[in-house]
Amino acid sequence: MIRGNQIVEVLDGFVGEGRIVDLRDSFVLPGLIDSHVHLTGQQNPNGRLEEVTQSNAEQAMVGARYARRTLMAGFTTVADLGGSNEAVFALRDAIRRGDVPGPRMIASGQAVSIHGGHGDINGFREDVMHLLSPESVCSGPEDCMRAVRLQVRSGADIIKITATGGVLSNTAAGLGQQFSDAELAAIVDAGHRMGRQVTAHAHGADGINSFLRAGGDSIEHGTYLDAESIRLMRREGVYLVPTLMAGDYVARIASGPDNFFTPAQTAKAMQAGPLMLDMARRAHDGGVRIAFGTDSGVSAHGDNAGEFALLVRAGLTPLEAIQTATVNAAAHLRISQEAGRIAPGLPADLIAVSGDPLADVTELERVRFVMRGGVVYRAE
Repeated sequence: MIRGNQIVEVLDGFVGEGRIVDLRDSFVLPGLIDSHVHLTGQQNPNGRLEEVTQSNAEQAMVGARYARRTLMAGFTTVADLGGSNEAVFALRDAIRRGDVPGPRMIASGQAVSIHGGHGDINGFREDVMHLLSPESVCSGPEDCMRAVRLQVRSGADIIKITATGGVLSNTAAGLGQQFSDAELAAIVDAGHRMGRQVTAHAHGADGINSFLRAGGDSIEHGTYLDAESIRLMRREGVYLVPTLMAGDYVARIASGPDNFFTPAQTAKAMQAGPLMLDMARRAHDGGVRIAFGTDSGVSAHGDNAGEFALLVRAGLTPLEAIQTATVNAAAHLRISQEAGRIAPGLPADLIAVSGDPLADVTELERVRFVMRGGVVYRAE
């Protein structure tokens, strides 16, 4: 039973009053949550050119297209972890006002990064990089505290940092730790003092473990996590967002005939991409909490549900995979009273598929009904 934008009751049987949405031949689930997307862009052969030709306003308009595509795929909540502050926060606020159809957004805006690291501008002329380098790049503990505080002031709901190198930054700087231990501690402390969760893009085990020892809240990617990483994550109840679609995508592009990555990107994609399934398997076997996240914007927006099959290949049961995108993701993002369940008092975020996703998790790639906040956006 739904009134306005909320679920008010869950009853056994049929109640013949009000407007009826008949899904008796479907499997109904809570709206799905993707804990790692980048709505204002998508990898393509012109991606490097777009960095210097698209305005923030254009990126917000692109984001509106991808937000709608993501919602229609059954994802009613996302965490957008990296993009222009102006574009990302404008899109988030427009969705919140109802001006643009899309999933509820938790947004970090620009990632906090070291100068020259993953998250900074790389691979262009020096004068171009000077113009495009975001305010969220920093060097030294005090400067990194400044960067965190500026992100909060700009509107960040969550702080995203790049604790290690990354695959798609156009620099041959590897995938290991980039912030110093002192910088990581300063970032986490500043974020927590401002009431913000701090999550880290992290591939190398050195960066993962240093961030965890600094009190960081969650790990994105986790490619080279080791036994110490698993021990620290279990001890602190830290969530891993494995983004298996991103690893699969970059490995396929880098090894394919139409590779549009730069040489530095290609080398890192070939190195890291194939390792991510085994990483997720080891984390799951080790008892690490897993939250669903795709890094969409690397792979295509709207294809987010492809992550479920990869999670099952990594050893999760279909039910466990679904839980990563419902109750687990809600707990990870600290929105359990707003999303992830069908229960009285929660927003009416519901999706439906024709077949049983516990028998075939790829059914979630074929969503046929989407309701967010009591409004039906898709009904086949």
